[in-house]
Amino acid sequence: MKPSPVPRSVVIIGAGIAGLCAAVYARKCGYAVTVLEQHERPGGLATSWQRGGYTFDACLHWLLGSNLHDAMHALWREVFDIDRLHFVYPEEWIRVEGEQGKHLSIYSNIDRLEAELLRHAPEDEAHIREFVHAVRSLSHCPLPSLSGAWRDRIMTGLQLLPRMPLLQSLSHITAEAYGKRFNDPLLRGFFGEGENAQLAVLALVFALAWVSNRNAGYPTGGSQAVIGPIAQNLQRLGGVLRTGASVRQVLVNDDTAVGVQLDDGERIDGDWVISAGDGHAAIYDLLDGRYVGPRMDHVFRAYKPFPSFLQVSLGVARDLSQHCGYVMRLLDEPLSVDPQTVLHQIAFRLFHYDPTFAPAGKTAVTCTIPTRNNVYWSHLSEHEPQQYEAEKQRVANSVIAIFDTHAPGVRDAIEVVDVSTPATVVRCTRNWQGSMEGWLLTPETGVRPLPPTLPGLRQFLMIGQWVMPGGGLPSGLITARRAVRRLCRQDGVAFAPEDSGGGGLGNG
Repeated sequence: MKPSPVPRSVVIIGAGIAGLCAAVYARKCGYAVTVLEQHERPGGLATSWQRGGYTFDACLHWLLGSNLHDAMHALWREVFDIDRLHFVYPEEWIRVEGEQGKHLSIYSNIDRLEAELLRHAPEDEAHIREFVHAVRSLSHCPLPSLSGAWRDRIMTGLQLLPRMPLLQSLSHITAEAYGKRFNDPLLRGFFGEGENAQLAVLALVFALAWVSNRNAGYPTGGSQAVIGPIAQNLQRLGGVLRTGASVRQVLVNDDTAVGVQLDDGERIDGDWVISAGDGHAAIYDLLDGRYVGPRMDHVFRAYKPFPSFLQVSLGVARDLSQHCGYVMRLLDEPLSVDPQTVLHQIAFRLFHYDPTFAPAGKTAVTCTIPTRNNVYWSHLSEHEPQQYEAEKQRVANSVIAIFDTHAPGVRDAIEVVDVSTPATVVRCTRNWQGSMEGWLLTPETGVRPLPPTLPGLRQFLMIGQWVMPGGGLPSGLITARRAVRRLCRQDGVAFAPEDSGGGGLGNG
C-alpha cells in the first residue's frame, strides 16, 4: 500500500466522549483534526451544570477502568491522565427501600452481598446463589481485545471461552424478567421495572462484577473530571475544538465524504468525516438518507433506544452522608410523570461523596426519571411554555414528597430545585427521541457493535453509543479507538495511541 501524504485532515461531528477521544487518537497519528460541537461546551450527554452553588451531573455515576491493573485503565491513559483522578468506592452500592420501612443493601463486596441477600430473602436461596455465582464468574472477565495483533485476540478469546455459556444465557433475558425469579419484593425491585429494566441482565451482572473488583469507581468531579482533561489534551496536541458550530450536512463528492457544511453556510473540508453525534441525525438528516442500507434501516426500525428522561435536581442544605449514595425507592402509590408514563419505583443519587458538588455541610441530590414521551415534553416546551413550567413543578413536588419520606424533614432544607426534561436533552444534544444512551443492550440487539461504515459511502465513519449497544463512556472510547485505527490502516499511517510528547497526558 502506498502511504498517503501526512498530515491528512479529519472532521469530527460532536464533542462528546467519542468525538473527543477520536480527536486525540487522530491527532497523535498526525492528522489535522477539527471537532465541531453544536452546544456551547464539549461533553454531549456527559455533562453537568451549576445552580446556586450546587453542581448537578446528568451522566457519570461510575467509570469503568478505575482499577489501574485493568486493560480499560490503560486505554483511558491513552487519551488523558486518568491517574490524576480520585476515585470513590462505596461499600454500600445501592439501597433498595420500600415505603413501609424495609430495606435491602446491595454491597460492593461479593461475599457480603451474598450474605445480605441470603439473610434478607432465605426463601430465594437457590436463585441468589445462582446470581452471585454469575457476578463472581464475570468479576475478572476480560474485555474483547482491541489490539490489532492476532495473538492478543486469540488469547482473549481463549479466556472468554469458558464463560461463553454464562454470557449467552445472561444476554438473552432482560433484567426485569430475571428479577421475577425472586419472591422477595425488594430483591425483585433491585432488578428494576419498566423501560430501563428492558436491558439484558448481563449489563447489571457486569456492573456488579466491576464494582466488586474496584474497576468501576466514581471520579470526584463527575463528568467534567473526565471530559475536561480529554479536551485539554486535545488542545495540547494541537487539535481544534469549535463549540457553537452546528453541522447542517455532510458534503459528499462521488460517494466520498469530503467535509461538512455548517448552519451558517461555512464549509469545512476533510479527508475523513467521523460522526460522533446522534446516529439518526447523521444518517437521515446530514446525509439525507442516501446511504442507509438494509442493515441500518432494520436497526432504526427494530432496535430500542434508551428512554429519554427528566431529571429533578435538588440542592439540600443538609449533610446527608449517613444515607446510602444511591437509593432505589419502591412506591406504594405510583408516580404519574406524563400522559404515557407511570412509575412504581424511582432512584435518588445523593452526592455527599463528592465535595466539589455542594458547599460544606450540604448535598447535591438528583432523581432521574425515564420516559418515552419526549414528544409531549417537546410540544409543551415549544408551544405551551406556561403549562411546561407547571408540569415540571408538579413532577418536582412529587419527587420532593417521596424524598422527604426517605429523609424526613429534608423538604425544609431544599435551597435549589432544577428540572430538566426530554426537551432539554433534545435541545442540547439532538439525541434521537431524547435518548439518554443510544441503543439499549437487549436480548434482541446482542453485544456485538454495529458497523462503523455506511454502504456505498467512503471516508465516513460512525462512532459512539449508536454503534455500540449499551452506551456509556467506554463505548465512546472503544469505538473511537477502533475507528481511528481503521482509517490509519486505510491511509497507510502508523496507529500510535501512546503519547508522542514523552510526558503524561492531560497536562495542557
